[in-house]
Amino acid sequence: MLEIHLLTLFPEAVLAYLNASILGRARNAGLLDIHVLDFRGFAQDKHRTVDDRPFGGGPGMVLQCAPIFAAIEWVEETYGVCRKILPSPDGEPLKQAHGSEFAAEERLLLLCGRYEGIDERVRQGFDWTEVSLGDFVLAGGELPALAVIECAARLIPGVLGHHESAVHESFSNPRLLDHPHYTRPEVFRGMATPKVLLSGHHQEVAAWRHRQAVERTQQRRPDLLPPESNL
Repeated sequence: MLEIHLLTLFPEAVLAYLNASILGRARNAGLLDIHVLDFRGFAQDKHRTVDDRPFGGGPGMVLQCAPIFAAIEWVEETYGVCRKILPSPDGEPLKQAHGSEFAAEERLLLLCGRYEGIDERVRQGFDWTEVSLGDFVLAGGELPALAVIECAARLIPGVLGHHESAVHESFSNPRLLDHPHYTRPEVFRGMATPKVLLSGHHQEVAAWRHRQAVERTQQRRPDLLPPESNL
């Protein structure tokens, strides 16, 4: 079972998703243990202040380090040491390999930033793995954190309905995009299902799917293919 601690100022923004579909079933089955913690509860004044104006001037508000330090230290004192993940525009692009790496951990902690940013001493005070969803800015770290959680959870044995589902997805080994998928009806508005998928010949189906995956990757994401690939 993978234990995850999600620190956020907006628990309501993540709870519905964590309780739905694959993640919800994984939690109910005891494969995923997720704790959502509002770190505003660790603010040190009567107004529960968690942000302030940036030193040096400038727009926006910066998350203070004291409530975040207190929240992280409480989690680790209560549950144990965590692998710490910070969704950030500064981080490495999130990849499938990260999901495999995180799924193998015993305990994860994800911190969701907000506003103009997080006091840099939070970065300095802990050992973080920083990941990014891409070169764009969001209002906070909740959406990237959910992406990290689902990316990892799908690779935990028993989470997906079919044990091979995660193996054959895009970006798995080899690093190819997924092949096209079809289901009933066989023909829809003149668009027919490829005959090989109806043939019942499993080896031919597997070969067709591999060719399609290679062609799609060459057309859409050639950067995923090694030079002179024999895929």
